[in-house]
Amino acid sequence: MKSIERVAVLGAGTMGSRIAAHFANAGVRVLLLDLAAEGQDRNAIARKGLEAARTQKPAAFYRSAAERLVELGNFDDDLGAIESCQWVIEAVTENLAIKSALWQRVEERRHPESILSTNTSGIPLAEIARGLSGAFQERFLGTHFFNPPRYLHLMELIPGPGTDSLLLTQVREFAERRLGKGVVLCKDTPNFIANRIGSFFGSAVYRAAVEQDLSIEEVDALTGPLLGIPKSASFRLLDIVGLDVWAFVSKNLYEAAPDDPWREWFLPPPFMTEMVERGWIGDKKGQGFYKRVGPAKEIHALDWKTLDYHASKKPSFESVEATKPIADFAQRLRALVFGNDRVAKFLWSVLRPLFAYSATMTGEISDRIVEIDRAMRWGYGHRLGPFELWDALGFRTVARRMIEEGERVPPAIHEMLAEKVESFYRAADHLTFPRTEYFDLKHAMYAPLEERPEVVQLSDLKRARGRVDGNAGASLIDVGDGVLCLEFHSKMNAIGQDALQMLDRGVELLDARFDAMVIANQGENFSVGANLVLLLMAAQDEDWDGLNQTIDAFQQCMLRIKYAPKPVVAAAFSRALGGGCEIVLQSHRVQAQAELYIGLVEVGVGLIPAAGGCKEMAIRFPDPLTAFELVGQAKVSGSAAEARELGFLRDADRISMNPDFLIQDAANFALQLAPDYQRGQPRADIAVGGDPAYGRMRLAAWQLKESGMISGHDFTIGEKLAYVLSGGRVPAGSLVTEQYLLDLEREAFLSLCGMTKSQERIQYMLKNGKPLRN
Repeated sequence: MKSIERVAVLGAGTMGSRIAAHFANAGVRVLLLDLAAEGQDRNAIARKGLEAARTQKPAAFYRSAAERLVELGNFDDDLGAIESCQWVIEAVTENLAIKSALWQRVEERRHPESILSTNTSGIPLAEIARGLSGAFQERFLGTHFFNPPRYLHLMELIPGPGTDSLLLTQVREFAERRLGKGVVLCKDTPNFIANRIGSFFGSAVYRAAVEQDLSIEEVDALTGPLLGIPKSASFRLLDIVGLDVWAFVSKNLYEAAPDDPWREWFLPPPFMTEMVERGWIGDKKGQGFYKRVGPAKEIHALDWKTLDYHASKKPSFESVEATKPIADFAQRLRALVFGNDRVAKFLWSVLRPLFAYSATMTGEISDRIVEIDRAMRWGYGHRLGPFELWDALGFRTVARRMIEEGERVPPAIHEMLAEKVESFYRAADHLTFPRTEYFDLKHAMYAPLEERPEVVQLSDLKRARGRVDGNAGASLIDVGDGVLCLEFHSKMNAIGQDALQMLDRGVELLDARFDAMVIANQGENFSVGANLVLLLMAAQDEDWDGLNQTIDAFQQCMLRIKYAPKPVVAAAFSRALGGGCEIVLQSHRVQAQAELYIGLVEVGVGLIPAAGGCKEMAIRFPDPLTAFELVGQAKVSGSAAEARELGFLRDADRISMNPDFLIQDAANFALQLAPDYQRGQPRADIAVGGDPAYGRMRLAAWQLKESGMISGHDFTIGEKLAYVLSGGRVPAGSLVTEQYLLDLEREAFLSLCGMTKSQERIQYMLKNGKPLRN
């Protein structure tokens, strides 16, 4: 297959336009087509779709420049242009007749070697391809993206009745590497995997809510992060997706799966049917299970029994509050599910059928339990898939209880109990090589998961090899091939003394035993910065000597990373804020995941960067006013591509589309750098703007204060920041050392720590998770 340089996306609706945007994010040129419009602009429909993708929140494009890779057209005038496209993706409305008719037209114009795929969410491929040539069917498959394609990791890959197996492999590899997708191979069954299991899970939630008389708010409180599910939970998720879309998917599943023993579960409860009839279908219509009311946009929730709205109330459950101190997710969930209150009753009544259904569908929708778990994690954002969740609660305990209560489970579960099988997944490490096995329900035996050398799981490496060194906040791990990995694992990967200790230890080991080091982890964030709790306690205790020593230790640690004896690569992803950003800035190189939100945000808590962040901004930006705006406005990138535009990443840094590949990509990058790496020395030749630059920055801050855009304390912070970035009150063009700038940082930081308003900002952030403008 030729390299994929141009794709055609047929259909510029919600999915088609977002798929086009994500191919553009990957640097691929896109031809986006839709129906021809009446009037002068025959591409108006495609243009409207692109405009929606441009303006949607969260953004579909990594950066605005990517939009230039999308060319617009229409089916009547431009369908012939697909001959120059290596991949044609159909994403028109979920209507078999419309899809089939369009594909008939495509077959007449396509290139013989082009990939042909449909984004259907549930129509069997065999029906779509019926009547088309054998040559067409060899190139035809399903590629079901999840909305929004930029953010949801899953792409379901579905072979059609005649799909060439080599083509499946090629598409999978491209989707994983270039598009950053987690690819799951599905069978051509109704709704495939994720929407089949996801629809059933939703039905189980709604049935339990009605049977146990729980409110909308109570259900969302119990089916969100508490269960390892995103904050959108259940009813809020339907508002986002649209009740009309959900009703269509459920209806399609009900009609397409007549032999499903749980078929009746897919029929919506009467109150949801009434909501759809009234047009209360969610966010796109302004109301669904929730709506905003009045000038203050107060959130109101629906009473599903009366269809009246009331001011939303935050539920409180005694057992949930009691289990919050339990840090381990599985242990906390067991305490909740196996309790004897209404929380336990509800959670069990939701999970029991989910487990039974997932086990029953294995074999029909997927050959392995693995694909079901991955589909739910990657497509719905669940922390654990159904079988992983079952393991977390205890396979045997759950299975025995299900059977005792008369739940219908497949024979394989009875066989697992009889054979004294303890879990669906188990470690089967070979010497120091990590390996995991899954239970094959069809053959009633364990089988090894496929080896994926491009995917590093730090937890597996620690289990198989142990830690090189470590403490409560960080670990040092040998990831192989001479690469040492420093992993943060504190809460939100905040940086405290323990993490700094391991950073220093890592540099020592790098010098003595390893060829390169990566700074990486697999938490929710790369790092949200310094530990604010400890910082606030020290400031309130007026322990200025202790704080001074702590900040100095942080600064010196960053210098040791920057001038390490061998290359250090930061594998940055998600949020790299404050001190996390400072680590990235001072690593030799960065391997960033495409979804990188990085910035120096200290002003939000009444401080300025003090671990080399200001120093690095002064070095990177000849015009200090640019650095002043970046730091003073706490700008955070919306992607790794934007981080490069802002200057947080350099041209020599690299970007990984697939988060699963990030650590191995970083390790490979570090090893490539190692042979030619030259250790530097702290600089003594940094030209600073001095007095004139300070005056310009102070004037900019004063104008903002006078216009009412910032507060008096913001102005104070701005003055401190300007003083550091300008190099102090020195002549313009003065040459200073890195340590000189670090001393200015530390002095300004400590003075702000002593101010009441800054302490108030820190307290507010810790309590509310957002900045206070005082």
